[in-house]
Amino acid sequence: MSLQSDESVAGSAEGTGDRGPRVSILIPCRNEADSIVACLESVRRQEAPDGGLEVILADGESEDGTLEVVERYLQQRKPGEAGAASEIRLVRNPGRIVSTGLNQAIREARGRILVRMDSHTEYAPDYVRRCVEVLEKTGADNVGGPARTRAEGYWPRAIAAAYHSRFAVGGARFHDVDYEGPVDTVTYGCWRREAFEKFGYFDEELVRNQDDEHNLRIVRGGGRIWQDPRIRSWYRPRGSLKALFRQYAQYGYWKVRVIQKHRLPASWRHVVPAGFLLTLAGLALGGTFLPWLWWVLGSVVALYGGGCLVASWTTARRWGWDLLPALPVVFATYHVAYGWGFLGGLVDFVLLRRRARAGYERLTR
Repeated sequence: MSLQSDESVAGSAEGTGDRGPRVSILIPCRNEADSIVACLESVRRQEAPDGGLEVILADGESEDGTLEVVERYLQQRKPGEAGAASEIRLVRNPGRIVSTGLNQAIREARGRILVRMDSHTEYAPDYVRRCVEVLEKTGADNVGGPARTRAEGYWPRAIAAAYHSRFAVGGARFHDVDYEGPVDTVTYGCWRREAFEKFGYFDEELVRNQDDEHNLRIVRGGGRIWQDPRIRSWYRPRGSLKALFRQYAQYGYWKVRVIQKHRLPASWRHVVPAGFLLTLAGLALGGTFLPWLWWVLGSVVALYGGGCLVASWTTARRWGWDLLPALPVVFATYHVAYGWGFLGGLVDFVLLRRRARAGYERLTR
C-alpha cells in the first residue's frame, strides 16, 4: 500500500471511470486518528470485486495526526499485504465536512461504482462485494446495509444499545438489522456514477443529514434505495454523553434545513422531541401564574420517566443488565439533544432566516 496526494494523480479527472478500476471506495475523514486504522484494516480485508478497486481518502484538514497515523500504518504493511487495494489516494477537503469531502472524492474517483465507507466504521470482508451484487441485482440507485454498532467501554456500550431502540430513534427501517427491501434512506451507500449525474452531488451547505437529503432527492426523482442485511458494517458510536449531545443536536438542527429546502411536512419522529421540550418550558412558565400547571408538568415528566424506564429495561435485557442505570440518561440525551437542535434550526432557518450559528457550522466528534 502507498499513500498518494491528489497532486500526484493528475489522470484521475471526473468521468474517467471507463479507464480506471471498477469500484472506488470513498472515505471522508477529519480527526479520526483513533479509528482510521481499524477502518483501513477493513478495507485491506475486502474481497476485491472483478475489475479491482481504489481507495480515496478525503481528509478535512485533520488536526489530530490522522494522516501521520495513516502513513505509519502503510509503512508497516509488508509487500503482498496490500489486500484489495494497492494504494490509497489522498484528496484535500478544505470544507472540512462530510458533504464537501464526499463530493471531492467523487470528482476524483475513477470507478464506475462508488462505495462510501466512513472512518469510524468497520466492515465485513464481503462488504464491497455485497454492495456491488445488490446494486446490480436490484437495479436500485443506492444500496446499503442496516445500521449496526460495535463499542467498548461502559458509556459507548450504553449509547450503542440505545441506538438500536425504537424509543431512542423512532422506527426508521435502517435501524432494523433484519429488514430487506426498499427504504427512504440507508446507511452509507453504494451508487453507480450515473446516480450523481442524474440526482446531483451532496448538498455542501449541510453539515449533517447530507445523506438523508441526497436520498430524498433520489426518491423524489423516481429512484430507488434498497437495504440488504447481508451488507454488514459496524458503526462506533460516540464515547460520551457530551459528544452524543453535540452530534444529535446537529442532526436536529440540520433536519430543519432539509425540511425547509424541500418543503416537506415534518415527520412525527422529528417533531416530538422539540414539542416535548416546548411543552416542558411552557408548563414551567405557566406554572408561575397558574400553580396547578406544576402538577401537569410533574405528570408529564413522570410519564416520560416511566417510558425511559420501560425502554431501558427492555434494552438492558437484550444488551446487558449492567447498562440499566445508564440507559435512562442516554435516552434522555438522544431526545433532549435532537429537540434542542431542532428548535435552534427553527429559530435560525425559519424565523430569523439566517445562516447556521456558531457551533453548528462545523462537524463535531
